[in-house]
This record gives sequence, structure tokens and C-alpha cells, in this order.
Amino acid sequence: MASQPTKRTSNDISFAGKCFSGGLAGTMATGIVQPLDLVKTRMQLNAQGGGPRLHKTSLHALWNISRAEGPLALYKGLSAGILRQITYGSSRLGAYTWLLQYSTERNKGKPIPFWEKVLDATTAGIFGAVIGTPAEVALVRMTADGRLPPEQRRGYTNALQALFRMAKEEGVATLWKGCVPTVLRAAVLNATQLAVYSQAKEVLVQKFPTSFDTKGSLTHVVASFISGFCCTVISLPVDQVKTRLQTMKGSEYGATVY
Repeated sequence: MASQPTKRTSNDISFAGKCFSGGLAGTMATGIVQPLDLVKTRMQLNAQGGGPRLHKTSLHALWNISRAEGPLALYKGLSAGILRQITYGSSRLGAYTWLLQYSTERNKGKPIPFWEKVLDATTAGIFGAVIGTPAEVALVRMTADGRLPPEQRRGYTNALQALFRMAKEEGVATLWKGCVPTVLRAAVLNATQLAVYSQAKEVLVQKFPTSFDTKGSLTHVVASFISGFCCTVISLPVDQVKTRLQTMKGSEYGATVY
């Protein structure tokens, strides 16, 4: 009798495979949420420097941007968003799944405590943020460009051109502008998003076994909503600081606002 083929599990996937899977999933999601990312950046820069408040709500911002710049303007910075997922998204998700697997094996296969999930997620977030900061700077600048007067716009055509011009015109260190708040944001975001997701999924399966199971799509969706809400509320103040720093321009004397 022929032996049955061995079924591969997530534990059999290499670190590179986990990074690739995470980056691919993030890249696909970017194609859907890019307009919301652009709106977030514009809202964070709304009324900056005492200027007029152009957008009252997110829906108002969507309408204003579409009307003033055209519907395709909502996808400005898409190449930078994809590059961010290739660098930051793949490395943080790959690192987290590897760390979570390592921690579980160290705990003899039993569920690890919540604080250890937070530690693993924070470490993964910091690792990904350092790698992904250049793409983050490019994304923020490209999504914010349309709010500036024509003569002040940077006019980046794609993410790679943006990185090249930043390094050439402002120095290589500019690629890591706002790295500290980016790392802090990633640490806070991942500690809540990934750890809360893992914990929420575990609690749902334990408390409501008739409605949720470990592999069920409903479990993943509900856990994702819970973790997404928590990480957004907690990380938004740091994200605001990061956006302001990364879009900041110096004056004619080289001075900066922050």
C-alpha cells in the first residue's frame, strides 16, 4: 500500500517562506486600502502650520481629493505602498511567525502567555520598521504631495525614483528620516495588532467552541477586526508624529519645524 504524502504545516515553512507569504498578502491588501492610506496622511496634515482645515471627515477628504485631483489621485504612492509591504510587511510578519513558533516550541507546544506574544510582536515590529523606513518616507511624501501648491510639490513618479532623489538631493540619512517614531509606531502597532490577534483568536476558540475553530475563516475575520481596532487607536498618536516629521521641509536657512 502506497504511503500517504506528508501534509505540510506552517511550522514546516522556512523563514524566507514566511516573509514571502506575509509580503504577498500585504501587497494584495495595499491595492485595496491605498486610498484609505492616502486619506489618513492628508487628514494628519490637515490644518498643519495654521492653514485652513480642508477636510472635516474621512469621507469628506475622499470626496475633496477625488474632485480636486481626480479619482486616480487616490492611488498616488501605490508603488511606495507596495515597496513598504515588500520590505516592512514581509520582514515583520515573517519574523513574528518565526518568533511565535520558536516560543511555542520552547513552551513544549503549549500556548504561550500573552506577554510573550507582545514581546515577540514588538521585536518583529522593530525589525521590520528599520528595514522599511525608506519606503515609509517615500509613501508619506507621495501621498501628501497633492496637498501642496504646484511649485512646492516634489513630483516623485514612483517609489524607486523617490528613494534615489531623496538620497541625491537630501542625503542618504533622509531615507531614515523619522526612523525613531516609525520604530516606536511599529513596536506599538505590532504589540497590539499581532499579539491581540493571536490572543483574540485563542479566546474565541476557547470561549465559543461551537461558533469558532482555529482554522475557520470567521475566527480569523473577527480576530482581525478586534486587533485592527485596538492597534489603530493605540498607535495613531505616534503615527501622527511620524507623518509630520517625514513630510517636513527645511526653510531657506536649513531650519526645520520639528
